[in-house]
Amino acid sequence: MKFKIATAIAAVTLATSGYAQDAAEGEEIFKKRCRSCHTITDDAGETIVRGGRTGPNLYGVIGRPAGSVEDFRYRDSIEAANAKGLVWDEATFEEYVQDPTAFLKSYLDDAGARSGMTFKLREGAADVYAYLASMSPAAE
Repeated sequence: MKFKIATAIAAVTLATSGYAQDAAEGEEIFKKRCRSCHTITDDAGETIVRGGRTGPNLYGVIGRPAGSVEDFRYRDSIEAANAKGLVWDEATFEEYVQDPTAFLKSYLDDAGARSGMTFKLREGAADVYAYLASMSPAAE
């Protein structure tokens, strides 16, 4: 019985881990839902995905401290999250994009926290994470 439970837990873990992510699907979601506000431009200045400038450049966002794109004007709550040590990893990224303001309120323990990102990515967050992880200096 213990073996069956452990096997079921392992199967669920694999299904919800990085193995279930699809970077190609994430690219499609990004182009449809994210590029209206975000661009992806590498460190050499080459634009990979041309997008809006409402949000920060997302090249190399995975593994980067929150609110750290130079010359981008962030809201106070993201700056506070940066000061508290928030780094965009799989868990924080996926939770944030699903409900940015709720994430910041919880992370900062501040009911008044607000995100500049008003869009909520309810589905596909893991795929977008996989795509953005592939758009980093370490992945190239």
